[in-house]
Amino acid sequence: MPEKPAGTPDSPDSPHDPRHPHDPHDARRPRRRTVLTSAAVTAAAGVPLIAAAGQAAAAPGGGPRGREHGGGSATVQAPDRELRKLLGEIDKDRIEATVRRLAAFGTRHTLSVQDDPERGIGAARDWILAELRTYAAVSGGRMTAELQSYIQEPASRIPVATRITNVVATLRGSVTPERVYVVAGHYDSRASDVMDATSDAPGADDDASGVALVMELARVMAKRRPAATIVFVAVAGEEQGLYGSGYAARQFKAAGTDVQGMFTNDIIGSSRADDGTRDPYTVRLFAEGVPSSETPAQASTRRSVGGENDSATRQLARFVRDVGDNDATGMNVRVVYRRDRYLRGGDHIPFLEQGYAAARFTEPAEDFAHQHQDVRVEDGKQYGDLPEFCDFGYISRVTKVNGAVLWTLAQAPGTPREARIVTSNLTNDTELKWALGTEPDLAGYEVVWRETTEPEWTHVIKVGLTTTHTVDLSKDNVFFGVRAVGRNGKRSPVAFPSPGN
Repeated sequence: MPEKPAGTPDSPDSPHDPRHPHDPHDARRPRRRTVLTSAAVTAAAGVPLIAAAGQAAAAPGGGPRGREHGGGSATVQAPDRELRKLLGEIDKDRIEATVRRLAAFGTRHTLSVQDDPERGIGAARDWILAELRTYAAVSGGRMTAELQSYIQEPASRIPVATRITNVVATLRGSVTPERVYVVAGHYDSRASDVMDATSDAPGADDDASGVALVMELARVMAKRRPAATIVFVAVAGEEQGLYGSGYAARQFKAAGTDVQGMFTNDIIGSSRADDGTRDPYTVRLFAEGVPSSETPAQASTRRSVGGENDSATRQLARFVRDVGDNDATGMNVRVVYRRDRYLRGGDHIPFLEQGYAAARFTEPAEDFAHQHQDVRVEDGKQYGDLPEFCDFGYISRVTKVNGAVLWTLAQAPGTPREARIVTSNLTNDTELKWALGTEPDLAGYEVVWRETTEPEWTHVIKVGLTTTHTVDLSKDNVFFGVRAVGRNGKRSPVAFPSPGN
């Protein structure tokens, strides 16, 4: 039977409709022997066995973009016209102006003055809020911008009670507003001494670059209608100990907010390493495997099924590669399988600790003379985090990666819930179940699978608008997942199933 084009919903009378029993003898299902035989052939050819209609595994590439860090994926989503138009509106000159304006506040140290209109973190806070409110003014009421403040009592790197304030712009979704995605950068800065609140600390790369990215995406998206809600946050207190993001994450959790993905952009301003080499078309994405919030029971399950590489954050990272690594962004996304760099930590970590999927974007190789340093010339070398060391074309391309990811997440259905792999019987096939999504534009689902040694999904099976599917392939030998498909053809991140009934 010929397959329908990608994104075409199954009819209500389809045998895959959840209102009809699933036919265990459906001829469209791959048979175990057929799958294994074909897999041996197609593996040698380097192509997926069953790919989503209209998609193909991306060929390895080079130059300004290409999958250089792990080969192709059968789950790649090519950018459509709407997304290309959005990305085309990202303005390098505006990004540069934002970085330079933030650096011009002298210092943005969390402990610096908060009531000076020209210098210190308070002046930066007020400027960011005013800018975000100008974007909100053209949103038709869909975007709001506000301050999120609390008093941090004395703690590590906070010697006296200090007001810490995040600046938050929320673009409410038009279809499923309860589903939320967050993008953040931190607007505080530091000098060589982390407790020095008075010396110049321009913080151009760390992290005016990330804040400029967040603000530019807020500007571009304010005029649009995402299906889900996108929250743009400039957090404070990062250099003192992730205080602002910790507060934001706790607030989301206390409110029961369905944050399905969070990204922090921290030190994304330069493509030049400390040895002078440049890599202007690569951005690193740090994504943890074992969840920071994992319970002992969850750890036991993970060990039993081998799910170390299939946390929600790893699935989010695969999604980033699938939608953000292409000619529309001009970037390679290099996923790093760890939570963050050695001896470092970013604003995604408090979200991970609250059980949210979260990851960190960072430039490919850092120059430590231009971060966490007093502004000075020493032995003829300029130190300090100054705008002159930023690559604004690079920041704009990283902004496009984030834009492609956030927009696709917001326009696609949510990640399937309650995904499980039935283990109540000893069989040589695999039965998968999941909860039916509530999105009005939900078209159906796809089952994906890969060998346990593969880093990315290699096979896609269209299963229609159903909540169960059986594959004639042993669950003991491969990894499976489920993703949702919208009527617009956009796919959600993959849900990795837990063992169950």
